Amino acid sequence: MNRLQANICLLCVTLCWSAEVILYACVPDGVPAFATSCVTSFAGAALLVFPFRRRVAETLRTGGRRLAAGGLLLAALSAAYNTLFLYGSKSFDVASGAFTFAMTVVVLPVVLLTMRRRVALETWISVALVLAGIVLALGPSVRATQTTGLAVMGAGCLLRAVGIVVLADMAKKHDPIAVAVLLEAFAGVLSLAGWFAEDPRLFAGLPVSRTLVAAWALYSYFIVGFAQALNVFAMRRVTAANATVVYSVEIVFSLAWGSLLPAGIVERIALSPRILLGAALVVAGSLAEILDVRGKRREAGT
Repeated sequence: MNRLQANICLLCVTLCWSAEVILYACVPDGVPAFATSCVTSFAGAALLVFPFRRRVAETLRTGGRRLAAGGLLLAALSAAYNTLFLYGSKSFDVASGAFTFAMTVVVLPVVLLTMRRRVALETWISVALVLAGIVLALGPSVRATQTTGLAVMGAGCLLRAVGIVVLADMAKKHDPIAVAVLLEAFAGVLSLAGWFAEDPRLFAGLPVSRTLVAAWALYSYFIVGFAQALNVFAMRRVTAANATVVYSVEIVFSLAWGSLLPAGIVERIALSPRILLGAALVVAGSLAEILDVRGKRREAGT
């Protein structure tokens, strides 16, 4: 897999992730978020373990405690920033929340600099374009009363940036399938603890239905198993900054779902000229990162 192919894979991952809000909407009321996270994480890990159990076992034997510690750290970071995003996004509408979520693309290069890691000039250009799109789309809608929400979302972006760096490092050192399995398995354990604290009855307290089973099945395969494994594979060929820029395209997919799908499935989004132009700048920034027009980054592997 070369760099361009890895970026195309990341686009596929981002498309899958953008559908998360659609599948979440299909989960019946009364089902705790921890329950969905727990079941789908364990199911996604199982889907990967079954066909690749030998390579996973071998990687765990050679990676030892360091690999397990990395998987636990990734799961803890994921749980932390998803919780912050959940609470922070309540201060915004769907479109504004999506653009705020993408602020990770600005935070991550700063995190890399604090770790004394190089960020390519082309990546800075891409980040600048994405940031311009975010500011343009958010500018008129952000009010003083949303300062707390912005702070919470900013903290989530910081933790997500650290998580992406850790994931990129692990992907280049260990088998991608094993990394994905560990991440989801630990995520399942943490979610199980949260679910038990919220409702000790666990499965006995769920309104089980065909709709719930179908939503969980699709979520487990596309959002957890397929997307996470493909994401780790792609991270072996790109930098953390590169991946984060491509992740920002999730904004565009989310806007498309919100404007095209019926209101009964997702919350409708009114596309203003500012939002459309902001999304166009995000796409431009991502294309600048993906296409590598000058060809130097492919040669340098950055």
